[in-house]
Amino acid sequence: MRALTPAEVLFDGEAPPTVLPVCDHYAGSEKLMLKSLALQQQLGPVFDVTLDCEDGAQVGREAEHAELVASFVGGEHDRFGRVGVRIHDFHHPHWRDDVRLILRAAKRAPAYVTLPKIRAVADAAEMVAFIEATRVELGIAQPVPVQVLVETHGALARVFELAALRGVEAISFGLMDFVSAHDGAIPDTAMRSPGQFDHPLVRRAKLEIAAACHANGRVPSHNVTTEVRDMDVVASDAARARNEFGYTRMWSIHPAQIPAIVAAFAPRDEEIATAAEILLAAQSAQWGPTRHGDTLHDRASYRYYWSVLRRARSTGRPVPADAAPLFSPESAR
Repeated sequence: MRALTPAEVLFDGEAPPTVLPVCDHYAGSEKLMLKSLALQQQLGPVFDVTLDCEDGAQVGREAEHAELVASFVGGEHDRFGRVGVRIHDFHHPHWRDDVRLILRAAKRAPAYVTLPKIRAVADAAEMVAFIEATRVELGIAQPVPVQVLVETHGALARVFELAALRGVEAISFGLMDFVSAHDGAIPDTAMRSPGQFDHPLVRRAKLEIAAACHANGRVPSHNVTTEVRDMDVVASDAARARNEFGYTRMWSIHPAQIPAIVAAFAPRDEEIATAAEILLAAQSAQWGPTRHGDTLHDRASYRYYWSVLRRARSTGRPVPADAAPLFSPESAR
């Protein structure tokens, strides 16, 4: 009898929660796009590259910038299919043109489309529906996932509804816009560390987003760190986001931040080894209860250790060779 994989038995017939690369790197100019894409080819698909139409486009040249972005999606520089785009916000007159231009001109659909400055669930729903209708019109076979950027009071108040929208795969926190939206009621120290983790209103926002994502099987993506010289600060921020706030992905705005973020989100070697041992024993026991050392395990803990191995693969960490059969094409996604 064939040994069943974790994905087949641990999620009651549903797909395992989405695992995305742990770092989302933003690039707005052609020079930075090329540099980021070259680094992705060097390091592998351990981080995504988001080509930015919102802040990257000059006023009046939005169409030209969208065409530039489209030229990189699915092209020779997009080796792994992990290049996404951020379009203009719902209240900008060009957001629909961004979608049309990019989906029509790109050699393949982007890995995702990020929606910035969402203020209401209805706005996000309309954008998601337009992206879906456009890809159907253009004959694109698969739906294009959407990532939502929460940086307004309205979006935070409805974050559970946003996370429940069909087509949404991740929600990101826009820290600086969120702080600015409080008109000075939150000090600027909350835009950087350690204040961003200590101010009660910012902590609440981070936790609400993470909770909404995990309740709906979405990926919570932590805000950027503005420090670009001291990578110890970046690594510390990433570790706190992961371990204290439950984030499984984080923005980068400088290439030097990427390795620090990926390393901080990757499980340690001993975690990977323990997870492999527990899951292999569980598989041998047909996924019934087992004992590892002095600790009993069942399907609840098996799901946790499966997430460790999936996270290891997504961060480029080696998984023990004898644990490779635990992954099937479906469960490795």
